[in-house]
Amino acid sequence: MRGSIIGTAVGLALAAVTVVASGGGSAQTANEPSGAPATEAWPSKPLHVISPIGAGSAADILARVFSEQLSLQLGQPVVVENRPGAGGTLGAAAVAKAEPDGYTLMIHSNGHTIAPAVYPNLPYDAVTDFIPVAPLAYFPNVLVVAPSKNLTTLKALVDAARAKPGTMNYASGGVGTPTHLAAERLRLSAAFEAQHIPFKSQPEALTEVVAGRVDFYFCPVFPALPLIREGKLVPLAVSGAKRVSVLPDVPTTQEAGFPNSDFNFWVGLFVPAHTPQPIVARLHDEAEKAMRAPAVLGKLSKLGVEPMAMPQAGFAAFVKSEVGANGALAKAAGIAAQ
Repeated sequence: MRGSIIGTAVGLALAAVTVVASGGGSAQTANEPSGAPATEAWPSKPLHVISPIGAGSAADILARVFSEQLSLQLGQPVVVENRPGAGGTLGAAAVAKAEPDGYTLMIHSNGHTIAPAVYPNLPYDAVTDFIPVAPLAYFPNVLVVAPSKNLTTLKALVDAARAKPGTMNYASGGVGTPTHLAAERLRLSAAFEAQHIPFKSQPEALTEVVAGRVDFYFCPVFPALPLIREGKLVPLAVSGAKRVSVLPDVPTTQEAGFPNSDFNFWVGLFVPAHTPQPIVARLHDEAEKAMRAPAVLGKLSKLGVEPMAMPQAGFAAFVKSEVGANGALAKAAGIAAQ
């Protein structure tokens, strides 16, 4: 069972192979005074994408699908490296310290905006040490349980949790991850108790839920979808503001009767602070182009993943607002690094 679950997720990730080609561009740095020499042609060598999430996770799969397309567009290899751990903060720390030359990128979930509230001694500032380049996609989360739990609605799950306070547990992809906050958002709205069990990766969490050792999990839709279709998981609700096209009969948590319970999981592209603005602008445009590419849409649309798009400055403002909002949620839920 464990092998089949991890194999399904990782198999899609590995299908996105890096492409080698040739090409480049030119730009001037935003930090140089007027009349300063133009930035060297970019890109003139391979790009390095750090994925702070475990292999086979939703954000990592997107990173690989996106990087394959970006490589084709830029004419340079785009190499993805996983650096998971500590809620994505280990990989983010490496990017914050990287040379701001446009060759080190980070593809991270909104866990990046949660980390400051969960890890008070971060070696970086989530706002000032990064430039948010572009949002990439919105990932609906679905609350799933094993058929053996005999729960068919979200109300039934909440009623069971309230009937025996403290006996229910739930999985997440790690402390302070979006899957953690989605569950806490619901728990606070529905007023029930549940024990949090963090895992190092989404495939590991799914394995434990399928086995019935963990009661429920707010999982990104596409890793859970094959298991739902096979009858190995039961979907009770999705966490976003609207239903998901691939699970049209599954209500949102708000439709199920729990106001202010919605939580969105998104993934975006970041670079180190002080990366030249012309490169940031080029990356933004290339990112939007990549997410509109038929090859990318064809792989992701069937899995319930929806591309996101907004101006680069708008995304930067959005990220800053998310740091505040998620910080307030983490505080209300009492979430802290363990």
